[in-house]
Amino acid sequence: MKKLSILLAGAMALTACGPKNETPLTSYVNPLIGSGGHGHVFVGASVPFGMVQLGPTSITQTWDWCSGYHQDEQSVIGFSHTHLSGTGIGDLFDVTVMPVVGEVTYERGTLDNPASGMWSEADRTKEVAVPGYYSVPLKRYGITAEMTATQRVGYHRYTFPEASNAALVFDLQNGGCWDKTMEAQVEITSDSTLCGYRFSKGWAKNQRVYFAAQTSKPFTAVERGGQDSLYTRLNFATTDGEQVMLKVAISSVSTEGAALALREEGATWNFDAIRQDATARWNEELARITIETPDTVQNRLFYTALYHSMMAPVLFSDINGDYRGANDSVYNAAEPRFTNFSLWDTYRAKQPLMTLVQPERAAQFVNSMIDICQQQGRLPVWHLWGNETDCMVGDPAIPIVADAIVKQIPGVDREAAYQAILRTLEQDGRGRKLRREYGYIPCDLFQEAIAYDMEYALADGAAANAAYALGYTDEAEVHDSISHSYRKYFDASTQLIRGVDSKGAYRTPFNPYFADHRENDYCEGNAWQYTWLVPHDVEGYAENCFGSAEAMVQQLDTLFLLPSEIPGHPSPDISGLIGQFAHGNEPSHHILYLYTMLGAPEKTAQRVREVLATQYRDSFDGLSGNEDMGQMSAWYVLSALGFYQVEPAGARYWFGSPSIPEATLKVAGGNFIIEARNANTENIYIQSVELNGQPYTLPYIEHSDIAAGGKLVFVMGSEPAKWY
Repeated sequence: MKKLSILLAGAMALTACGPKNETPLTSYVNPLIGSGGHGHVFVGASVPFGMVQLGPTSITQTWDWCSGYHQDEQSVIGFSHTHLSGTGIGDLFDVTVMPVVGEVTYERGTLDNPASGMWSEADRTKEVAVPGYYSVPLKRYGITAEMTATQRVGYHRYTFPEASNAALVFDLQNGGCWDKTMEAQVEITSDSTLCGYRFSKGWAKNQRVYFAAQTSKPFTAVERGGQDSLYTRLNFATTDGEQVMLKVAISSVSTEGAALALREEGATWNFDAIRQDATARWNEELARITIETPDTVQNRLFYTALYHSMMAPVLFSDINGDYRGANDSVYNAAEPRFTNFSLWDTYRAKQPLMTLVQPERAAQFVNSMIDICQQQGRLPVWHLWGNETDCMVGDPAIPIVADAIVKQIPGVDREAAYQAILRTLEQDGRGRKLRREYGYIPCDLFQEAIAYDMEYALADGAAANAAYALGYTDEAEVHDSISHSYRKYFDASTQLIRGVDSKGAYRTPFNPYFADHRENDYCEGNAWQYTWLVPHDVEGYAENCFGSAEAMVQQLDTLFLLPSEIPGHPSPDISGLIGQFAHGNEPSHHILYLYTMLGAPEKTAQRVREVLATQYRDSFDGLSGNEDMGQMSAWYVLSALGFYQVEPAGARYWFGSPSIPEATLKVAGGNFIIEARNANTENIYIQSVELNGQPYTLPYIEHSDIAAGGKLVFVMGSEPAKWY
């Protein structure tokens, strides 16, 4: 395996402080971080939040290949135009194209037979992966594959050997992992153009991808083959070193929508110009945060994390505004609409980060969710290519929509957003009817009862914040009262959250370490991890359950000192363990900041620096868990800057331990500068804080203060201190 290194793509060699010496920020990004282990990141060519994510797809379809790519296996069955990044379930991989030479078998192939199928081993010693561009040689055919992308068009450039039987094969059979083609069609419209569609069923039950494509060279013959003739081969004769290009546009609506994208975004055959434009788009978006640090690795980790945070959601509307709605009808919107919302993951850090540095897109994301609510009757849970998968627990869109209300994100109709929240809260499914009947979800009547109830509780807390912000005090108080349902599960004898049945009795027997994937009271966790899932009511939790903040801190200390053993059948997502704290999975992401909220900021500082140093690494296996569509990376970005939004729709960011000496955020009001004076590996404790030149004595900063622009100064030191 080759050494992991950053690919400069023509930029000057890395030096200490990228932004000031005008080094392109893309040169600090290494898309291969997280492509090993359980990171599951997408590797390929795309633009920020683009519909097209064009990259290699492997033979293997097991869990660690959910993105289609993993460092442990180097096969390529083709280059697909849709992918997921960091998910724990695989799908998409639509409209796969494979360049070949000679006769092949039209099937996926098997690793034990290099001559099977169409697959080839990739020569990853010569692989290039940078933002907006991907290239790799295919050993079987002697072909070098290159790709870049616009928002809706994938550009391919293949350098062939001399061959009378070279070809590009469109594979509409193979998606990835649990995806299966239900219906597909390819129509040849000229000797260099074709269009078609692939309808499939997998995680997304009704996935529709239409395409229009054009080759730079006329094909001499067309062959159909494979199961149900799902492979279409376009034949060419090539000279040695000849480059054949291909443009493929996609749409969720129609081949006409794809053809429009091909005409508008794919008007040129200048591959290098498209690549340069993709790079420029990435540099523009990465520049929303510029950092100054003498640490080259920190530069790389930060900008790679920021890059990964912009892989999703993905654009879902055509150039003319058409998009496929959640009810399978076609709608038109004046502003872009998006899909692929991994909300159980991203409401915690990813979406709050977007409200800071991508407020215009944050509004578009929320407006997409409001549209989904109007189309399917409730806000999305995990929306994939226009389909509700209902994956994961709770109602994770509510905190995001409520956050937009509280922060007054421009472009969001706050009343429409609140009505979408109310409509979702009124639903009976997914345990809500039981919760209304009992005041909690009984563990003997519903699987993962605690996880559902506690996620509903924090969503109620977010709804309360939205109602307060809109002046609906009476409604806010009702939401707030309902948000305390978690207290029913608190077992004072163990000081842990424990299942309660329909008769009011605690679950027996009880092992707080035990986990059984999707088959017990918790979701991807155990009692030790779920005991802290009360981000909306920390003060009330401390007083009403633990008895005091000091007692809660003492129990929180224990979490990190316990053995990292989880009996039963735990989810592989429970990873990145420090004691029973599991940074590799989202329910733990806010936990470190509880210390600051409870009056012990030095403990937040210690643990945040430990996680930053040990669970984010400059390596293939650089993430301690699934990237989860940007959430794992967003945690790094916010925590390295020095704060984290704990409370859903709380509109304030609690301080931790800034590790970056200076950062500038482009926000709605201009620039917001964060300076961490004396910050290094020894000086991890905040000694004092200034905001806009004035002493600041709070443990958090309001969203409005950041969004207005200004300067926040942390003075760091090597000894614990309390400034508030």
